[in-house]
Amino acid sequence: MILVTGPTGSGKTTTLYAALEKINSPEKKIITVEDPVEYQVRGVNQIQVKPQIGLTFASGLRSIVRQDPDVILVGEIRDYETAEIAIQSALTGHLVFSTLHTNDAAGAITRLLEMGAEDYLISSCLLVLMAQRLVRVLCYCRASSHPEPQVLEEMGIDLNEGLTVEIYEAKGCEKCAQTGYRGRTGIYELIPVTDPIKNLILKKADAGAIKKKAVEQGMRTLRQDGWEKVKKGITSAAEVLRVTLEER
Repeated sequence: MILVTGPTGSGKTTTLYAALEKINSPEKKIITVEDPVEYQVRGVNQIQVKPQIGLTFASGLRSIVRQDPDVILVGEIRDYETAEIAIQSALTGHLVFSTLHTNDAAGAITRLLEMGAEDYLISSCLLVLMAQRLVRVLCYCRASSHPEPQVLEEMGIDLNEGLTVEIYEAKGCEKCAQTGYRGRTGIYELIPVTDPIKNLILKKADAGAIKKKAVEQGMRTLRQDGWEKVKKGITSAAEVLRVTLEER
C-alpha cells in the first residue's frame, strides 16, 4: 500500500493519477473507487461512489477485490471498514494507492491506528508514506530578497554565506496579474517503510517518533524540501512558511 497525505487541495489525487499513468499498461487491470472521479484515465476502470444507493468506498472496494485487479486506487480512507478492506487487499498481493487527511507522512500511521487497524497488519502492508503541499511558483518578474536572519538560519544558510545565496520574493507584473506568482508546484516528504519504521509501528509509537526515525534515515521534511526550492528560485520563503505552518 502507498499512502499520500495532506489537506484538501494539496494535489494528492493528481499525484496518484500521475502514478497510475506511469504504471498503466494493457497487461495491468487497474480499478479505482473515487468521490468524485476527477480525471478520465484511458484503460482504467473508474467507479464513482454513491452512498444513496449503498455504493460507498467500503462496499465498492469489497466488490473490486472480487474482480481480480492488479492495482486498486481508493480515493480516500475515511473509516475503519475502508481501511480494513484496503489493508486486506494489499496483504493479498494487490498494489493499493490511497489518501488520508493528515498534516505529515508519519501522521498517516497514527490515523490508521486510531481508526482501529491492527499494528501488525499496517507494518506488513505499507510500502511508502508521502505528504505533500502545493506552493505557488514565482513569476519571472521576481525580485531579490533578503530574508530575516532566523529564516536564513532555518534554511541552513550561514549568515555570511546568505549574502551570496540568491533568494527571491514575489513582485508582480501584468503577466501574473500583479500577484508575483504563476502556476504551482509541489513540496514533498517521503517515508519508505523500512524495518526500523515497522518496529516503531508495532510498538504503536507516536507520529513524532516515527518522523524522527525517518529523518535519521535521510528523509527531507516538507519544509526542508520547500527551502531547497527557495534556494533554486522556484518559490519564495513566504510561500514555504505559509503552507508548512504546522511544522515546527
